[in-house]
Amino acid sequence: MKLYTIETGFFKLDGGAMFGVVPKSIWQKLNPADENNLCGWAMRCLLIEDGKNLILIDNGIGDKQDARFLSHYYLYGDDTLNSSLAKYGFHPDDITDVFLTHLHFDHCGGSIIRKGDKLIPAFKNARYWSNEQHWKWATEPNDREKASFLKENILPIQESGQLKMVSGESSGANRESALTGQATSNIIEALSIRFVNGHTEAMMLPQILYKEKTIVYMADLLPSIGHIPLPYIMAYDMFPLTTLREKKSFLAEAVKNNYILFFEHDPIYECCTLQQTDKGIRNAEMFKLSEV
Repeated sequence: MKLYTIETGFFKLDGGAMFGVVPKSIWQKLNPADENNLCGWAMRCLLIEDGKNLILIDNGIGDKQDARFLSHYYLYGDDTLNSSLAKYGFHPDDITDVFLTHLHFDHCGGSIIRKGDKLIPAFKNARYWSNEQHWKWATEPNDREKASFLKENILPIQESGQLKMVSGESSGANRESALTGQATSNIIEALSIRFVNGHTEAMMLPQILYKEKTIVYMADLLPSIGHIPLPYIMAYDMFPLTTLREKKSFLAEAVKNNYILFFEHDPIYECCTLQQTDKGIRNAEMFKLSEV
């Protein structure tokens, strides 16, 4: 099995929204804001090559939205989804599976492309994986979160016939549970799934066994290294106290078992390990995935 980092470019989000209750005087040191209080964030995806399987985890914001929509997010950088795939000798048609951690636009926007007046899957030969609980949450969104669930990113997947649902218990109703379930992925044996419910209902974190190490794709449970301290929780999270419990439980497990964390949104660091310090659990070594 081989793993590849797939960079799809950067975008900007409000720093206060990204760091929640943490004061700007503190978070500014972690990710300096521009004159509009916006910070830069990666949209970093992961590609798993395993025999005949080529599995893409998330796919960035895409490019089919209109200029007005994209103007809110100040996209920048030279990397695109297709150029990053090509860097390793792959084409979108080679992808066998697209695993979507959740259906917010910056994670699944690259799933669908616009061809003339039609919206079609960007990966014509791939199965697209979600789960029934999150799919229902995204297609019947609440008023607070619906701006992140764009129908043009989501419904064409189902209409194409390429949508699949992972099995497993996510137990979203049990918000007192720190980590609300795990499941096999239905894709390859080395890939399992952790379900978390603080950021959005039934978000899935892929957990990969690789070179005798465990790599966890953090999605939006921990968007960046700067979000490792427990109080650093995004204002975007639907259930911040659930996120707090999920983080606390996961970080204790991760430091105990020396997990490698892979960050989707950190603008600088791809991966890190953890260590216990006097201030709590913090990052230890920082490195690129290719160094594992």
